Amino acid sequence: MTPAPPTGTSGSSSPKPGVKQQRAAQRAQKLEQYHRDQKRSARNRRIGLISGITVAVAVIGLLITSIVLTPQSASYSAGGDGADIDGVETFENASLHVETPVSYPQTPPAGGDHNPTWLNCGVYTEPVPNENAVHSLEHGALWVTYDPAISDDELATLKQALPSTYVILSPFDGLPAPIVVSGWNVQLQVDSADDERIAAFFEEHWKSNNVPEPGALCTGAYDAPGKA
Repeated sequence: MTPAPPTGTSGSSSPKPGVKQQRAAQRAQKLEQYHRDQKRSARNRRIGLISGITVAVAVIGLLITSIVLTPQSASYSAGGDGADIDGVETFENASLHVETPVSYPQTPPAGGDHNPTWLNCGVYTEPVPNENAVHSLEHGALWVTYDPAISDDELATLKQALPSTYVILSPFDGLPAPIVVSGWNVQLQVDSADDERIAAFFEEHWKSNNVPEPGALCTGAYDAPGKA
């Protein structure tokens, strides 16, 4: 009979690692974890950098698109130097504030009696009240009216010729020409939005001093329906 092995020993068991071996193993684990953390941090930084660059490129692209696609306001000098523009008609209209509708001698009106409240300058997609628009002319604004039947391209071209302020743009039924530009006691009829006389008219009559109330406001009063 084979004697039993001594108590506490086994032929298949391994000796426990020593203190130095345990510390070395712990250091190895910590080092491995450190390297994993470093790789993760580097990966996150790369992802963040790429995302940031992507967002920046997208923002720049939107800005460029906005600048390219947004129509820029035309620039004109206030007042004029008496330039003679072919086709411009001049009139002699009175300037009184009235509360009643007015029958104007010109179509569209180019001055005359008008409502005490002026029309706020800007782009309108619907016809505006004559009496309020004429009050704006009294302040030096110009009123650009167009036949509602003109094409979208013509209207876009017309908008590009407008300054950022002291101008009213609106459709008008029954015009004598596709486009009529009116100031106080002055008016120009044209057949096309690319007519060079439109810009010349603005350069001569926009914010003119030859109006009853030069420099008066063109904002802060009445917004008619259709204000864009």
